[in-house]
Amino acid sequence: MSVSALFDSSAPTPQPQELTIRRPDDWHVHVRDGEMMKAVLPFTVAQFARGIIMPNLTPPVTTVAAAIAYRERILAALPEGADFTPLMTCYLTDNTDPDEIERGYRDGVWLAAKLYPAGATTNAHFGVTDIAALAPVLERMEQIGMAVLVHGEAVDPDVDIFDREAVFMEQSLLPLLKRHPGLKVVIEHATTAETLDIVREHSSRAACTITAHHLVINRTSIFQGGLRPHLYCLPVAKRERHRIALRKAATSGESCFMLGTDTAPHPRASKQAECCSAGIFSGATALQTYVQVFDEEGALDKFEAFASLNGPRFHGIVPNEGTITLVKKPSMALASVAVDGEDVVVFQGGQMLPWSIA
Repeated sequence: MSVSALFDSSAPTPQPQELTIRRPDDWHVHVRDGEMMKAVLPFTVAQFARGIIMPNLTPPVTTVAAAIAYRERILAALPEGADFTPLMTCYLTDNTDPDEIERGYRDGVWLAAKLYPAGATTNAHFGVTDIAALAPVLERMEQIGMAVLVHGEAVDPDVDIFDREAVFMEQSLLPLLKRHPGLKVVIEHATTAETLDIVREHSSRAACTITAHHLVINRTSIFQGGLRPHLYCLPVAKRERHRIALRKAATSGESCFMLGTDTAPHPRASKQAECCSAGIFSGATALQTYVQVFDEEGALDKFEAFASLNGPRFHGIVPNEGTITLVKKPSMALASVAVDGEDVVVFQGGQMLPWSIA
């Protein structure tokens, strides 16, 4: 545009940039239960056609019957006219029965199983204490083609919190991959460059989800101007070099990387507490945040693969029908969501975001 055109009222106004993609999926979502679920679920439904539902309730979802009941509660809480499909998961424990795993998978009740090292994160004290001892379950999953979703953090209290992902990958994940060469593995919410390299090296049967918040914040963000509890999550954000590596991986077009928000709502009082709960609620701003990152990285042409195609390809299901359109048009993000007399703070809430959902 010429300089004179900048001051010419008759010159055409630049049109907002639009991006239309096949409807995306969220491959890692916490919708909780009860009143919290009713409050936060509509935000996920407004953006995603399907979501892998995390099973770390209290008590956790460990049986086919519990998964069916939880799925029914989610469907009952959907906004009128919504066509969202919850993809259920089984919470693995030291006592998981391989036959129960296979029955739920064969009957289409759950798509995958979630492996939490015991004590690693919210409601993970029911989790697995010895991954090697879980071999009969993992062998059965290997046989039937069912994926295991791994929260990849060591739980040894002597391991620095910023090193727990790296230690887990070295001491637990790599041996698991070696013991079960046919097992499909998703490393959840990767936060380090080294984890991304492991996924690439095993991409014939391994993948990882990448959150929106780990693409935006690094560990310094948590302490800018004081302690920011609403940016505390597990795995905790790492150094800037890891954030840059995550952005490059997500926007690379490589099929082993997929969208997984790990949106994890907690009431404000639980976040602003003496012992702060881990979790970031990005359910209301996820797609706007992801597409902003892809725009900043000059990779809008890669966004559909990351958000809508890589996950279905890995799990062996068909991509969604229909589309969603994102517009490069500033909009103010909702600051918080009211829940049963309290509220949940939204990631990037109260900020003007450059992209909106049309």
